[in-house]
Amino acid sequence: MFKPARWHRLAGRSTATAVPGDAGSLILDHVSDGVLIADMRLRGHPIVQVNPAFETITGYSAAEVIDKNCRYLQGNDRLQPEIAEIRAALAEGRSCAVTLRNYRRDGAMFRNALRLEPLRDHEGNLTHFVGLIRDVTHAAGIDRLTGLLDRYALLDRLAQLELSPGCALLVIKLDILRFHDVNNGFGYDVGDALLRAVAARLATLPAAAISRADSNNFALAFELDDASRAAGIVEGVLDLLRPRFILPGTSLAVQFAAGFTIGLACAEPLQLVRQAGAALQRSKATPGHSPHPFAASDERDARNRIRLANELQTAVSNEELLFHYQPQVDLGSGVLVGAEALLRWNHGAFGLQSPARFIGVAEETGAMMEIGAWGLRTIAAYAARVNQRRDTPVRFAFNVSVIEFLRRDMAAFVEQQLEETDCQAQWLTLELTENLMIPEPDDMRRSFEQLRRLGVNISVDDFGTGYSNLRYLERFPLSEIKIDRSFVRDVAHSAAKRVIVESVVKLGAALDIQVVAEGIETEAERTIVQALGCSVGQGYLFAPPVVESQFEQWLHDGFAPCGGWSSSGDIHP
Repeated sequence: MFKPARWHRLAGRSTATAVPGDAGSLILDHVSDGVLIADMRLRGHPIVQVNPAFETITGYSAAEVIDKNCRYLQGNDRLQPEIAEIRAALAEGRSCAVTLRNYRRDGAMFRNALRLEPLRDHEGNLTHFVGLIRDVTHAAGIDRLTGLLDRYALLDRLAQLELSPGCALLVIKLDILRFHDVNNGFGYDVGDALLRAVAARLATLPAAAISRADSNNFALAFELDDASRAAGIVEGVLDLLRPRFILPGTSLAVQFAAGFTIGLACAEPLQLVRQAGAALQRSKATPGHSPHPFAASDERDARNRIRLANELQTAVSNEELLFHYQPQVDLGSGVLVGAEALLRWNHGAFGLQSPARFIGVAEETGAMMEIGAWGLRTIAAYAARVNQRRDTPVRFAFNVSVIEFLRRDMAAFVEQQLEETDCQAQWLTLELTENLMIPEPDDMRRSFEQLRRLGVNISVDDFGTGYSNLRYLERFPLSEIKIDRSFVRDVAHSAAKRVIVESVVKLGAALDIQVVAEGIETEAERTIVQALGCSVGQGYLFAPPVVESQFEQWLHDGFAPCGGWSSSGDIHP
């Protein structure tokens, strides 16, 4: 049996600080919890006794904690709203129970379900407080990885909040952008470390509730006495997350998307969280990913996304997907040498949808695998039919999701489609958006090598907009890079853009990689990129994306660029 004699007691302490006898029964009732006793009659209310369970939970020995105030367990995390409740209970000499973040001797955070009980002498004077400590880090309602509330406990916490008169509740949702790249490139241990590091920073905020709501998604709630402060608080949260995260073996600068909403005391917690989530989706879809306040249109768009996700599952079987084709031309001769196949979804209710509207949903729901397989089969069969009687074949480029490389043997799958359609490998170019390729797993690089041995071309789309661009040219067996339209647009008026385009073209020539300039819209842009050494271009100056029948008409009758442009550079009416 656990006996008070086993308790650690400071040697030489006077009898004035001895624990009253009735504390023994309380201790015996809670032997599985950590227990500390603080003497309220001494300055600083020092700890005078702890039990072995306390040492086990916190990692501190009795000798290290005796004579300390118990707030040392909070470390620097002093802005937790639960601390105000503890202070009030100590001042008023009453019981209280809270769950707050505490920190072990090694710095690891744990969720402490703390119960405080006052002890009084026979005259009713407060003499001691007994603290009962229980580690609930892995308890129901607590996210095991970060120690924050999970999404269910978040809703419970929001429902329990009693806002002061005239106050409102600010709910923020945050998303770590490109988090899957961290897991795939650095490993899940680094991804987990990043989540813990983000949680640790968020835990320093004076929030009414902090939650890891999903895989790489966090939610926070703040009580506001002035709703106009909401945007400033959101910016403050993002500022806190802006410095690089130091992780095992690396350091990362991480970008976050953020959405937020403001609700009154009577607002339904689930509705507020949904609204913040809808605003977050808008932030993720906005260039620059600036924080987005909730608007009614966000909720409508969120419902539409759910509908799109459901209906994407049958888009292939219902034959609702199709390609539009935008010509790629030789900048010297004006001859059509290839085309980019641009995916479209002819949705029955929403009409023709661009990839920007549904590809992200397809990747999140897993529908991308079926869509990608359909796309490859369709383009291979189309290339085989178009080039069947052509002396000079047309090459077809189309975007492939990185998810396909991660979830299927891409080289074997492509080879199978080539055999079944009689398509020549050199007629196909697989494009991957640059910002989806980093960090690069070794198995993806091997897939690229196998595809190049088959003769399939590999292109990096939007080159220059992602991370570590030049590393691709060294690590990957690329056959083509596409200069992003942002560098081509207004190149006639930007010396910096001309230098960038020329540098990419020279690198391509040195490494035997074809360079394609996309987004050419004016004759001045065409003239300059050609003069800088780029041989192939794509853009509305030559032709917009067109349906299959129009593209085949061009192949049959001869392609004439829009506006009558010719190799001489003249524009004919």
